[in-house]
Amino acid sequence: MGSYREEQAASEQRSIEPGRQSTGAQDVFLLQRIRVLEDELAAAREQARVQARERQALEAGAALLREANEHLVLATFNAEHLREDAEAANRRQNEFLAMLAHELRNPLSPISMAASLLGTVPNATPQLANLARVIGRQVDHMARLLDDLLDAARISSGKITLSVQPLPLAELLQHAVETIQPRIQERRQQLQLTLAPGADAAVVDGDRVRLIQVFTNLIGNASKYTGDGGTLRVTASLDAGQALVVVEDDGIGMAPEVIPHIFDLFTQGPRSLARSEGGLGVGLNVVRNLLAMHGATVRADSAGLGQGSRFTVRLPRSSGTVGAQPPAKAPVRRTALNILLIEDNVDACDMLAGFLASEGHQVRCAYDGHAGLAAALDGAWDVIICDVGLPGMDGLDLMRAVRAAEGGTHPFAVALSGYGQDGDRTRGLAAGFDRYLVKPVAAASLRDVIAELA
Repeated sequence: MGSYREEQAASEQRSIEPGRQSTGAQDVFLLQRIRVLEDELAAAREQARVQARERQALEAGAALLREANEHLVLATFNAEHLREDAEAANRRQNEFLAMLAHELRNPLSPISMAASLLGTVPNATPQLANLARVIGRQVDHMARLLDDLLDAARISSGKITLSVQPLPLAELLQHAVETIQPRIQERRQQLQLTLAPGADAAVVDGDRVRLIQVFTNLIGNASKYTGDGGTLRVTASLDAGQALVVVEDDGIGMAPEVIPHIFDLFTQGPRSLARSEGGLGVGLNVVRNLLAMHGATVRADSAGLGQGSRFTVRLPRSSGTVGAQPPAKAPVRRTALNILLIEDNVDACDMLAGFLASEGHQVRCAYDGHAGLAAALDGAWDVIICDVGLPGMDGLDLMRAVRAAEGGTHPFAVALSGYGQDGDRTRGLAAGFDRYLVKPVAAASLRDVIAELA
């Protein structure tokens, strides 16, 4: 048996060992906890790196979106500027075409009037009469070219409106044939008009002036590309609720690569270096667009060069009936009238004055706006014929002043103008003119207008 001191020492050692074991467990736990925390910290760091990369990607995406948005805004502004530039260019083009037509129509007017006066020369030789007819035909041809050019511009800008009514198809074709007949005769061509059963009574909805223009252009185009002595055929028939009009010729025909573009603006068929066929390449474009406005179509076909061409128009038939035709005007007794003629083109003024004098009227001339207004307020006139584009004071202001004058007479007023768009006509009538005639004015047309006063 040991002593007391030995037992006490052994007891103390046993009491110390469990404490050491407890501290070791805590160390293990702490180490495990540290490793867990380190893992969590590593995961948090990795997640932070991922989030940083995502944030960078988002920032890069946002930067791209901002840049794209800036580009879109710039593109929008550029598109707006381009649209405004296009509209401005279109306005300038229309203004230029209107001015071009005005400047070209001014010299055409005295030429046309001179041709009319040549045709009335007493005891004129056959050669002189033929010269008058040639001049008249060429003036009419140039006037039609100007009309086609202006119509192409007006259609492209949506400035043409239609006056639609039920119309007899046969009458439209007859009128077109009569219009183009002088050109056909000049080239010794043969024109055959055939109305199939039912087509002679067919009715279509449309604008009379524009549909006649369509058929006149098609027949004129056939004549242009057919040699002297050639044959033109116009055939009308019915097909499944539609009216078909076919214009054929035995002329130079069209190559296959030309046909798909023949109705495009400024597109023309083959022509010689001499350009003897003439034309601007706008007539067929006007035809297609006018027919589209009527809900109609036109198609071009040709077997090839030298084998003629064929144009087929399909028009919807009308369910309406043709209104009663106005009675024919009774012959008007010629009455001498006091006429004031205001025109700054001296040649045109003198030619027109000579024509009016030959009709038995008393004519006085004025060559600018201020002189014209003074003359208009100075006398009692039956008719005032006034150019619109006058120096000093234009014809519209002149007519407003005449209509506003107190105690004055109210003469019948006729505007003569090289500006022939719808807006020009509306402004002329609003200014006080009773009639608005576009140059060149045919002598017969002016005679008919003045005869309304009889």
